[in-house]
Amino acid sequence: MDALSGGAAGNGGLWGWKRPPLNGKSSDSSKRSSKPSDSAEAAGRTGYQFPLKQALTAGSLALAGDTIAQVRERWRRRKQLHRGAVPESDSTEAEILFSEHDWLRSLRMTSYGFLFYGPGSYLWYQYLDRSMPKQTIQNIMLKVLLNQIVLGPCVIAVVFAWNNLWQGKLSQLPDKYQKDALSTLLFGFRFWIPVSAINFWVIPLQARVAFMSLGSIFWNFCLSTTMSK
Repeated sequence: MDALSGGAAGNGGLWGWKRPPLNGKSSDSSKRSSKPSDSAEAAGRTGYQFPLKQALTAGSLALAGDTIAQVRERWRRRKQLHRGAVPESDSTEAEILFSEHDWLRSLRMTSYGFLFYGPGSYLWYQYLDRSMPKQTIQNIMLKVLLNQIVLGPCVIAVVFAWNNLWQGKLSQLPDKYQKDALSTLLFGFRFWIPVSAINFWVIPLQARVAFMSLGSIFWNFCLSTTMSK
């Protein structure tokens, strides 16, 4: 679930913010010159800036995952309907598959990634990195754990609610949670726990964005498939 922002947590140059020192300590001069009032004034001048790069990345990956899910679903249906028939040419098959694409469904998933997942997970990883700047085994394990028990349920809750809102089925949201939320979350545990551990522990900082982006395409595919049930 940290598909997109896992890389943002460690790639300051790309996303426009600086990672805290790994030793978790500031220089003596910084401590002497930095005052709470100065920090508050700086925050007031800067204000909140929407993380556009993270939002665009998340939206694009959500669109890619949904497109893969839709094409796979249509291909399986056509294979079952035309079992034993003469196969069509590759170009004709591709045209048929994409001509039936549900663009409204794709827009739902893309807008979720752009408005919620990208910005929200980016802020979450900023918080984790500020709170646990040291690259120790304990911090890595704690980050992975917090990802699953805090970010994971939030992602499931928001994407289910957003999908039902678009479909005008908010009254059915409790049933959707009861039917699919736990199974989706548990499946996410099996996938994202090892992926997050590898990301925090093995992957170099400059490669984390690409690594987590690859994982997020698969996860967005799973989410989109669940949403279409």
